[in-house]
Amino acid sequence: MENIYRQFALDGLPISCARYGSGHINETYLLVTSRPHLYILQKINSYVFHNASGLMDNIIAVTDALRRQDPDPRHVLTLVPTLDGKPYLTAGEGEYWRLYEFVTDSLCLDKPESVDDLKQSGVETTIVELSDHLIAPLDFDMACEVHAYLRSKGVGLMRRTTVTGFSRQGDRLFVSLQDARPLPADLVILATGVTPETTLAKEAGLELGLRGAIVVDEHMRTSNEDIYAVGDAVQVRHFVSGAPVLLPLAGPANKQGRIAADNICGKDSRFEGSQGSSIVKIFDMTVATTGLNETSAKAQGLPCDKVRLYSASHATYYPGATNMSIKVVFSPQDGKILGAQIVGFEGVDKRIDVLATAIRAGMTDADLAELELSYAPPYSSAKDPVNMAGFVIGNVRDGLVRQVHWDELLSLPKDAGVRLDVRRDDEYARGHMEGALHIPLDELRSRLGELPKGKPFYVCCQSGLRSYIACRMLTQHGMECYNLSGGYRFFEMVTKDLAYDPTPCHPCGVPIG
Repeated sequence: MENIYRQFALDGLPISCARYGSGHINETYLLVTSRPHLYILQKINSYVFHNASGLMDNIIAVTDALRRQDPDPRHVLTLVPTLDGKPYLTAGEGEYWRLYEFVTDSLCLDKPESVDDLKQSGVETTIVELSDHLIAPLDFDMACEVHAYLRSKGVGLMRRTTVTGFSRQGDRLFVSLQDARPLPADLVILATGVTPETTLAKEAGLELGLRGAIVVDEHMRTSNEDIYAVGDAVQVRHFVSGAPVLLPLAGPANKQGRIAADNICGKDSRFEGSQGSSIVKIFDMTVATTGLNETSAKAQGLPCDKVRLYSASHATYYPGATNMSIKVVFSPQDGKILGAQIVGFEGVDKRIDVLATAIRAGMTDADLAELELSYAPPYSSAKDPVNMAGFVIGNVRDGLVRQVHWDELLSLPKDAGVRLDVRRDDEYARGHMEGALHIPLDELRSRLGELPKGKPFYVCCQSGLRSYIACRMLTQHGMECYNLSGGYRFFEMVTKDLAYDPTPCHPCGVPIG
């Protein structure tokens, strides 16, 4: 097996084949996909494989080409018949190997999915990441939950690490790292981002933009009025910011195809831009984004603020509820929703789609609060997480509560104000901020006299809900206070790189049951 993988990783021939999902249906079938000079092994359901148009011809052609290049059968995956007489690729059953995946640009959400596939197959897997977090559409703080979850699944993760080269030592492949010892690997997968293949457009003299993408107008017309372009290779306008972007996504690509066809046939049809709505499954976790994240909004000079929520997928008294972390970016001036990120399990897709629709419709926090969404205990709560996002933003914009965010709190001197923890005794005992004053919420009103005078209070609970109530109490007594956005759970997740805790919780952060 080692010889096969090294042949693909170092001396492979170019071929382009699609990726076909998570591979949980069938555990034994392998497919070779590639960039030029790189081969990646991936599981695929045999039914899909057999029915992928043109795919088998490409696989057979590459297998034959490899045999001509290197007749050693150990270097070539072989085609063998299945029970129904159709072929699939095999490299032998029951063989496992270590793998290191190198990511220098995490724009593509498929990368953690491939780790899922490999770990499900028993492959020891490590991700080496140049930046400080995986999944670029997420902000760093939201990605920290993904990092913790991957570690809980046994995936190695090396962030802020640079790959400097590859070498052979005897019969082993080693990966050289800056400021770290070389890593041994049986297979290396390079996932270094997406660059449009626009050679034809360049040779045709068309205007090119970001990373060589084809510049088009709202009709999908290129700089040559007789040529249209659509899909992953075109530069479009971001729907929220208006800035030119490259967003290779299937949904917008299909819409662009329809719009181009409309205009070719004489109908005035326009592409209004893409907001980058994306979703990915990592083991059982779902990660979804839409619109601008905080980092992008600030980079483009847009005034923005954010709220963080920790919501249950459905009513917590109904069995099976799971939690989701939600971050919504909004305009402090008019409450317009600019973007959203959700990391969780059940119900993430529904909420991100509602928020994506809200962005497309130009909705504000007040509109989110008023949305009438379907409710029954197995599916949601009477106040859906989307409604709750509207309520929380409204509370901030109306001045009912002031927020302090995890990074702001870290930057404050330890003697700047009082850290007040209003969680229960058992929660506080499991971990708390250094020097925090502990008064459970149920006792706060009767113990106000114990609070220091003339200092601001930075209040936390597990999720941000109980601390909001505490802030309202303190505010009504004339005290300056700030609610820790996302609560201590989120603060701890971001600042301490802890293991992932899958315990389902009520919206207040207290474990269910």
